[in-house]
Amino acid sequence: MKSTMPYILGVDLGAGSLKASLVRSDGVVVGHASHPIDTLTPKFGWSEQDPEQWYTAFCNAVPRALRAADVSAEAVDVVGISGGAHIQVLLDSQDQIIRPALLWSDQRSAEEAQELHELAGDTIITSSMNKANATWTLPQLLWIKRHEPENIARVAKLFLAKDYLRFRITGDWHTDFSDAVGALMADAESGGWSQAICQLIDWPTATLPPIVDPWEVVGAVAAGAAEDAGLRQGTPVVTGSNDTTVELFGAGAISPGQGAIKLATAGVLFLTVDQPIVNPPVSCYPHIIPGMYYTATGTNSCASAHRWLADEIFASATANDADETATTFEVMDQMAAQVSPGSKGLIFHPYLQGERAPYWDPYLRADFIGITMQHSRRHFARALYEGIAFSIRDLMESSRVEGLEFKEIRLLGGGARSGTWRQIISDVLGVEVIRPESGDASFGAALVAGVGAGIFSSLQEAVQRCVRILDHCQPDPDTHDLYSDLFAVYKDAQQALAPLDHRLYKLIGES
Repeated sequence: MKSTMPYILGVDLGAGSLKASLVRSDGVVVGHASHPIDTLTPKFGWSEQDPEQWYTAFCNAVPRALRAADVSAEAVDVVGISGGAHIQVLLDSQDQIIRPALLWSDQRSAEEAQELHELAGDTIITSSMNKANATWTLPQLLWIKRHEPENIARVAKLFLAKDYLRFRITGDWHTDFSDAVGALMADAESGGWSQAICQLIDWPTATLPPIVDPWEVVGAVAAGAAEDAGLRQGTPVVTGSNDTTVELFGAGAISPGQGAIKLATAGVLFLTVDQPIVNPPVSCYPHIIPGMYYTATGTNSCASAHRWLADEIFASATANDADETATTFEVMDQMAAQVSPGSKGLIFHPYLQGERAPYWDPYLRADFIGITMQHSRRHFARALYEGIAFSIRDLMESSRVEGLEFKEIRLLGGGARSGTWRQIISDVLGVEVIRPESGDASFGAALVAGVGAGIFSSLQEAVQRCVRILDHCQPDPDTHDLYSDLFAVYKDAQQALAPLDHRLYKLIGES
C-alpha cells in the first residue's frame, strides 16, 4: 500500500548535473534522478553554461525521479529549487537569454574585482558582507560591461541560477536575500538591493528581481513545464535559495558552531553562526533560519578534480586493479584504501581551475609533487583524497585565524559516500566527522518547500522530523600528527610554486 504522506519535490541545479529528489514528509527520500550539464571552458580560467540546458536537465530528471519513487505527479504537493550562488542569467526584453551564464568558478574578472575593492572595498564589505573577487556576480557583470557592451545594452532582467530555472517552470521573477548577497549587490541593513553598490558599475536596479523569503510560494508549475517535466499544472513552487544555504539547513546544522564540509564539484566549508561574521575572505551569508548566518569558504576543485583524475588516469583501470564490477570511481576508492596515510610522500595541490580561498588566485595550477619510482596509481588515488583534504584544512585554518570554531563537522556531497575519504578528512582535520543520511541540496530544497506548503510548522520542525545521522568518524591521533607534518610541506610547496604558476600563465596562458 502506497504512503498517503505528502510528497515534496526538491531540485538542485549543481555545476555538473541537476538532481531531483522526491521526499516524504517524514524525511525519507523515496526516489531521485539526475541529468548532466555541460560546462564550457573556452579559455583558461573561464567557465560558462547554457541556461537552457538547466531546463532540459530538469525535464529529464524529474520524470525519472517520479518513476523511481512510484509517485504520480498529482501526489506532489510542492516544489523547491536550489542552485549555485553567484551565477547570473541575463535576459532581454523578449525574455531571451543574451549570453551564456558565468559560473562561480569563472576567474576572468580578477582585474575588475581588484579594481572594485580598491575603489569601494569598505562599502561593498559593509553592505553585502563580502569582499569583491572573481567568484562574485558584481565583478563578473563589470567584466561583461567592458568586454561585451552590446550585450549589456540589451539587458532587461537579471536572474540568479535557481531563479532562472524557476522562471522557466513558473514564469515568476523573484529571488531570496541569500542569493542577493551572493551577487555581492545586497544591502544587509535593509534586506534589499544596494543602490550604492549598483551605482559602482552603473547597474540599473530595475533589472533586479524582488526579494522574498526562501519558503514563500511565488508561482505554480505552468502548463508547458507540466507537459515537459511530467508534473501537475498548478503545483506550488517556492522561491528556494542557493545550494550552500539549503544543504547546510538540510544537514541539520541550525545551531551556532555546527559546521559542514561539502565534497562536490567544489569543496566548501560551512559554519553556522548567530550573527554576521564579516571577515573576508571568509564569506558570510544569511542562514535559512531568520536572524542567523553562516560562513562559507571553498576550494574550486573537489569532485571535479576527482573526475579529472578518473577520466585522464584511471579510465583504463581493470579488474586487475579492483573488483571487476566496480566503476572507475569505486576502483579509485579501493586503490586509495590500499595505501598507507601519506601516500609515500606524494602530495597533490588541487588547483585545476585556479583557486578561491584562502588564496584567491586564478593563476594557481594543480600539481603532484614528490613522485618517485615507488609510486603507483594507488598512491595517486590516495594523494588526490589527501590533497583535497589538505585544501579543506587550509580553509579551516584561515577560518580559525578569524576566531571561528567548529564544534562538529557534517559531511555532505557525493564524496561523503567513500569511507576512506571520510576517514582521511577526519584525520587531516583532527575533528569528528558526522554523515547525515541525506546530505545534498535537493533534500534541503525539499525541506524549505515543505515549510512553504505548511507540511512543516517551522524550519526547526522540518529538521527535527527529517534529518537522520548515518555514522560518525573519529580521527586517529597518530595519523593526524603525520598529516599535520605533511600539511606543513603542502603549505610550503604552495608558497614556493605560486610564483612559478604565474610565470607559466604569462608564458602559456595569455597565448
